[in-house]
Amino acid sequence: MLSRLLPRQSNFFDFFEKIAAITVASARELGKLSSDGANVEEIARRIKDLEHEADELTHTCMETLHKTFITPIDRNDIHRLASKLDDIVDFIDGAARQIQLFEVSELPQSAREATVVLVQATEAVERAVIGLRNMKNATAILSECVRINELENQADRIKAASVARLFREESDAIKVLKWHEIFQRLENVTDACEDVANVIEGIVLENA
Repeated sequence: MLSRLLPRQSNFFDFFEKIAAITVASARELGKLSSDGANVEEIARRIKDLEHEADELTHTCMETLHKTFITPIDRNDIHRLASKLDDIVDFIDGAARQIQLFEVSELPQSAREATVVLVQATEAVERAVIGLRNMKNATAILSECVRINELENQADRIKAASVARLFREESDAIKVLKWHEIFQRLENVTDACEDVANVIEGIVLENA
């Protein structure tokens, strides 16, 4: 009788996978800004809608956690993973809003490269999250975590090279500040992906 009153353990993995899917969808929307003639306002609006959806899922996950006595993995890990996944979407939303605020009509090649890396990082996050449901293949999950770390390093290099080029070639201080902020926002996304990878790695090492 008691088991019927408690939320099923699998619900938490459902939450993780749904939020992870939203991170990928949001990143792909952001990647559309690389296309010539992209509608920045429309893309930013769709990302905001996805951000609201992720927030609602995260909130429901936390409510479920507080009502659940037995959890499939450590309670703190559930809280941290859901929060860190939601952070990715928040940072994607922040990057889109910054690009919209600065009225950017076209991304330079380095920014386009950054969005490609960003999408790849969220896709790796989703694959790692899906693997958590049974953790039978810990090696594959940890390989995705390594891949995420590699992509974060790649994003760091793109940002460093892009900012250095800005200071070297751009004489307009306003443009330098504007693009420095945009590149930082893009890097925040891959940093958040790495945070998720660190949480997942800890979960796998403790439970696999």
